[in-house]
This record gives sequence, structure tokens and C-alpha cells, in this order.
Amino acid sequence: QLQLVESGGGLVQPGGSLKLSCTASGSGFVFEFYSIGWFRQAPGKEREGVACISSGGGDVLGNTHYADSVKARSSISRDNAKNSVYLQLNSLKPEDTAIYYCAAGTTSTWTMLREPEGEYDAWGQGIQVTVSS
Repeated sequence: QLQLVESGGGLVQPGGSLKLSCTASGSGFVFEFYSIGWFRQAPGKEREGVACISSGGGDVLGNTHYADSVKARSSISRDNAKNSVYLQLNSLKPEDTAIYYCAAGTTSTWTMLREPEGEYDAWGQGIQVTVSS
């Protein structure tokens, strides 16, 4: 069964950067077969899609999609050898404060980004990111 764990969150000052990691574990799965999405939920708000990367392995680079709010200052990547997907967030703003979750699914990344409440194969437990001076 596929399990996901997020790491790399914390407190950062406005304008700073963070690199979040989503690492898969378990048995009976092939990580490169899954699209991975990052989502976030701020206090009092609904969960929203942040960035997604499609399945892929070897020389096939995963397709990526980003929310408009982070597109110019973020980057999602994957390392299948480490069963991990990374989300680099730069120029962080207070409005980026939220709990960040990753999820694994087999839908398209375009759809995944727009369905933050989708029924995916696995969700991480979430990690807090706080942007504050």
C-alpha cells in the first residue's frame, strides 16, 4: 500500500524559500506510475491545488501544472529513484501560509490541480508552512 509523507515545512520570513518533499513508501506500487500533486489549505479556506507533476520515468520528464498564484515562483520535480517529489517555493508571501499536502493519483495533472478534493490513491498527513516576520 502506498503511503506519503511530507517534510521540509516550517517558519520562513516573507521573501524566503522552502523546499517541500513528498516521499512514498510501502509495497506493491511503482512510484513512477503516479502523478503527484501538491495542495494546500489555509485557515478558513478550502483546499486548493498548488502544483502537479505527471507520472514518468527514465528520460521522460513529467509534465507539470501550477496554480497561477505560485507559477512564477515555484518549481515541482521528481526523483523516482528516491520515490520523492519536491516543491520549491520562492519569494514566499504571508498568503502562502497553509498546511501543504501531497497526493498520488493516476489522473491527468491538469485535472488533479483542479480537483483538490479528489479521491486519490494516497494522501500525506500534511505539513505546516508559515510565512511571517
